[in-house]
Amino acid sequence: MTWVQGARLRTLPLAISPVVLGSAVAAVTDSFNVVLALLCLILALSLQIGVNFANDYSDGVRGTDAHRVGPGRLTGSGSASPARVRAVAFAFFGVAALDGLVITLLTQIWWLPAVGVAAILAAWFYTGGKRPYGYSGFGELFVFVFFGLVATVGTAYVQSHAFTLEALAAGIGSGLLACAVLMVNNIRDIDTDKLSGKKTLAVRLGKTGAVVTFMVFVLLPFVVVGLVGVLYPVAWFTFFLLLGAVPVCLIVATARSAREYILALQLTSFLAVGYALLFGLGFVI
Repeated sequence: MTWVQGARLRTLPLAISPVVLGSAVAAVTDSFNVVLALLCLILALSLQIGVNFANDYSDGVRGTDAHRVGPGRLTGSGSASPARVRAVAFAFFGVAALDGLVITLLTQIWWLPAVGVAAILAAWFYTGGKRPYGYSGFGELFVFVFFGLVATVGTAYVQSHAFTLEALAAGIGSGLLACAVLMVNNIRDIDTDKLSGKKTLAVRLGKTGAVVTFMVFVLLPFVVVGLVGVLYPVAWFTFFLLLGAVPVCLIVATARSAREYILALQLTSFLAVGYALLFGLGFVI
């Protein structure tokens, strides 16, 4: 198990997609700023990697990863000490905090640090602390809010200094796909999470309910595209991604092995990137 694997690169599209969409929305008002866009990207990636290592640490010390059927983890496998994994998580949170301060100074939006602190705390207490909310079925809510609405609307706002319906719509679509990635991961781990006392949303819903919810997360963003497309017709090209979305839903509905769920997770991550690029193109052109 290496540190690169521990960063869980397959989840990074969840950080990239909202920044792409938020920047595209900013372009609608000719407010796109490449420097601020890159800073938002660094911030999102740092938070994503930070939460991945934080989860690795917290799940490892709780013993949750002892029953894993997916890829191994640094702490749970003994490849790295818990203290080192926690330090790396805090280091990435630190990078995110410094990056956020730079954005604040450049934009002079002085309430941004409060949002940043909330994001870091939410990232840590997802699986950390005495009562992690990720163990109670609220993980998807965190992902939707911070890796959907906050990341997308925030990226657009720091460039345009305006809240818009376009940014909100883009954030909803991006957030739902991020929830889909988390859901398929948790569907794969339903049985082992039950053994560990981890009551994710998938565990609470049961496999059938979780699969249906995953399909809603994957397909509902296309409803958002349909509505936005009334004003931005180029956005309708995003519907071509249904050629990938429908097969992913079928894979998750029929999967029987961890390998199939991992494939679905990867495809859903790629779907999120494609969604950001094509939907974003609708705002730009």
